[in-house]
Amino acid sequence: MTDPQAKASVLIKALPYLQRFRGKTFLIKIGGSVMEDPQLVSDFMRDILFLEVAGIKPVLVHGGGKAISAAMAESGLEPEWVEGFRVTCEKAITLVEKTLTHTLSPQLVKLLNGHGGRATAIPGSKVFQAQRMKPAGKDIGYVGEVESCLVEEVLYATSSNIVPVISPLGHEVGTGASLNINADLAAAALAKALQPAKLVYLSDVPGLMRDPSDATTLIPSLSQNEANGYLADGTIAGGMIPKVTSALDALQAGTEKVHFIDGRLPHSLLLEIFTTTGIGTEIVL
Repeated sequence: MTDPQAKASVLIKALPYLQRFRGKTFLIKIGGSVMEDPQLVSDFMRDILFLEVAGIKPVLVHGGGKAISAAMAESGLEPEWVEGFRVTCEKAITLVEKTLTHTLSPQLVKLLNGHGGRATAIPGSKVFQAQRMKPAGKDIGYVGEVESCLVEEVLYATSSNIVPVISPLGHEVGTGASLNINADLAAAALAKALQPAKLVYLSDVPGLMRDPSDATTLIPSLSQNEANGYLADGTIAGGMIPKVTSALDALQAGTEKVHFIDGRLPHSLLLEIFTTTGIGTEIVL
């Protein structure tokens, strides 16, 4: 787009959204194969910075499953899963913490700062107070579910125009041990505490689809009741179940809207938020 008038038109069309969301908090979770593409991640961090410069308060929670799997493989640890949760032994939790808190979080902060922003890494263990979980009664080691969130450091960052970058690690209540937490569930738990205007899940799927193998069946918008219906009839299945149910919990707790978008598309975050049609799926009460 080279026409100055066309550029001005785009900016003017964004004005109502900028007015509506100025000063509001957006909680954004990034994960999936998007994390494996350096250019995609860099471009996404620039979009995050755009939000912050526009007066929005972005809070970023990141995953890192593939990086964790690679680190475990290098150490000779075989991956094991129980109902979608990674079995995490004492040796594995050390690798998880090193990968998330000491590698991925600093990388994202460096990208944000490199684009001219201000960001800070906050270890999830300073935010997520957790207890161990035992799916189907099975002991899966240092894996947790969030009981509560300590948000003071997060709020200090956002009030200081700094983007907080948070890893999905929990602090076990009582022992102080680090616990591995599903990043989707961590983001939803933090949303329940912060009550943001938007909770955005950025991954490597277009959104919620009636047929997961057919992108043309994308569901652009649905209510909480419709989402519950899709859960009941099996349209929402597999790994999307905990993602959607936790998102619905966040809506009930005060989050205004939830979005599921495809991070593989350039500027997908901005297109979903600053256009009338969007590109992914939104869930509202």
